[in-house]
Amino acid sequence: MAKLTATAVKAALNKPGRHSDGDGLILAVGAGGNGSWMVRVQKDGKRRDIGLGAASKVTLSQARARATEARAQVEAGLDPVAQRRKAAGIPTFREVAAQVHAEHKKGWKNGKHQDQWIRTLELYAFPTFGDRLVSEIDGPAVRDVLAEIWTDKPETARRVRQRIGAVLDWAYSKGHRDSEAPMRSLSKGLPRQPKKTGHYAAMPFADVPSFLVRLRERETWGRLALAAAIFTAARSGEIRGAQWSEVDLDKALWTVPAERMKAGKEHVVPLSPAALRVFRRVQELRTEGCAFVFNGAKRDKPMSDMTLIKVLRDMGESVTAHGFRSSFRDWVSEDTQFSGDLAEAALAHAIPNKVEAAYRRGNLLEKRRGLMDAWGRHCEAQLGGLLRLAC
Repeated sequence: MAKLTATAVKAALNKPGRHSDGDGLILAVGAGGNGSWMVRVQKDGKRRDIGLGAASKVTLSQARARATEARAQVEAGLDPVAQRRKAAGIPTFREVAAQVHAEHKKGWKNGKHQDQWIRTLELYAFPTFGDRLVSEIDGPAVRDVLAEIWTDKPETARRVRQRIGAVLDWAYSKGHRDSEAPMRSLSKGLPRQPKKTGHYAAMPFADVPSFLVRLRERETWGRLALAAAIFTAARSGEIRGAQWSEVDLDKALWTVPAERMKAGKEHVVPLSPAALRVFRRVQELRTEGCAFVFNGAKRDKPMSDMTLIKVLRDMGESVTAHGFRSSFRDWVSEDTQFSGDLAEAALAHAIPNKVEAAYRRGNLLEKRRGLMDAWGRHCEAQLGGLLRLAC
């Protein structure tokens, strides 16, 4: 039964405390005279107070109407707060993730990363709370998603955590959430992850020549691409995405454009005689109209990132294609007189010292040519009488 009147509400604003109107509707007045409406509801033994708005903006009759609506929603199994936010335009986690992905992918140079970013959320986050309002995603919900993969897929789990955090932080910055992502406390609720070495599985540089002998026992696009990656010490993605427009066989140069480089800077690779043999053999096999140096499953698409891994696994090797860059770096350090700076330049590693990077304007091309020629000779040391492709 209603107890308050419009006059009583005005008087109550001068009396701090809770003033009941009946049926769970309460006017809560603070010490400063600011009042707010709330309704107390109970469902399945659980009691909850739901805010209905400030008394300065919501009249007694409006508060009663909102209280009635909230009680009806609770009885129907709905969350009145979520329903109100949804009506106010609060998007779901899935919708926000799509917006964040669309905004950020423009700055990502790696197409594979663009696809993986949203794909990991589709696989691990969306099934649990993709259709929930982004304002309602809390720490326990995120923890439960991560717990499923935290120890079995540690690297993937860390990426999922970072991407969920990015979505929630974006939502907070847009006013869709009352707080930033609750990520700091998650580590306390998750088990310790297995330690990792932080290095790609690499082949000892002394074993690379014998491996190349075995690699050349058969000729496939994947094996040719892997040989090129080894001879150039390039990243797998750079080799798989190589296009004929980047290659000058007469000058023995391969120029990888900035948009395909991890550091975002153009990288010129001097092609050693060993590397040239591979590129010229691939030219002989070139499919007419295909822009890519190494054919993928589709003419207009680069070779799959799994192709080189499959070559290695079929050969019984547990190393990675990227690991041959480590083989190259170890060879420079342990078996040559070439400088470490030259090796880092050949690997297109970013220079951590910004001052040094600003003053080092040359690309050391001719010195790197000598380095890559020496690496090619090392790699082919055990070819012996095997027939080499003609330069």
